[in-house]
Amino acid sequence: MTEYRDIQFEVREQVATITLHRPDARNAYGGTMGAELADAYERCDTDDDIRAVVLTGTPPAFCAGADLGRGDETFGAIDPSTFSAAALRVPAWDVRKPVIAAVNGHAIGLGLTLALQCDLRFMAADAKYGVVQVRRGVMGDAYVHWSLPRIAGMANAAEILLTGAMFDGHEMQRLGVASRCLPNDEVLPAAWEVARDIAVNTAPLSVAFSKRLLWQSFDLDRVEVGRWETELHHHLMGSDDAREGVMAFLERRDPVWSRKVSRDWPEGESL
Repeated sequence: MTEYRDIQFEVREQVATITLHRPDARNAYGGTMGAELADAYERCDTDDDIRAVVLTGTPPAFCAGADLGRGDETFGAIDPSTFSAAALRVPAWDVRKPVIAAVNGHAIGLGLTLALQCDLRFMAADAKYGVVQVRRGVMGDAYVHWSLPRIAGMANAAEILLTGAMFDGHEMQRLGVASRCLPNDEVLPAAWEVARDIAVNTAPLSVAFSKRLLWQSFDLDRVEVGRWETELHHHLMGSDDAREGVMAFLERRDPVWSRKVSRDWPEGESL
């Protein structure tokens, strides 16, 4: 896709900002938005000029969740051969760059589960958040029963998923969901500054390896994690970037990285 209808896509200073953009519906999620977001994530993954990603929404909301415009048919019967609760073909954890959710307003249902697929979540203090699907006769989706326990722990995930209750940003931080809780108008600038710092100061392949291992770590035991850390170090140590990182630090200057995720990702990498 080269043009989008329900999202906006901008790249500045190696940071891609993806904005959910259906302001007349508080950025409610629909099929077109899902296809466009997946396409944008794929662009971010493969474009070496993009080093970090910020996902946000057009104010005043981040994403109000599923579009309820069909009334009692919103969650009507579906074709089991085509339906997937995954919602998004390419989740944020498959992007080999850090993805920061700048949750600058309400994130309800699928809106919150999309943010839970990101690596960091900067959340507005006075917005409302909830995985409310059990109060709509369905249940949480977009892998939330996998992501949320890993992010917030089993007890906190149960409180969020089984009650379908609403929480503010401070409560989200208490529950371990919010990386930072900020005033609404500070969420996006703060997320962008962290993304820009990553873009300048971290080695692309190092971050890509670390992100992939972080998301996989709960499915591995201690020995397997140690094996992968060793294996991935073999790809990093002795490289130009390993030398550059040390010299840039000693010379008190910004590093100039040469390795690229698209070119230097190990062939056959199964992690």
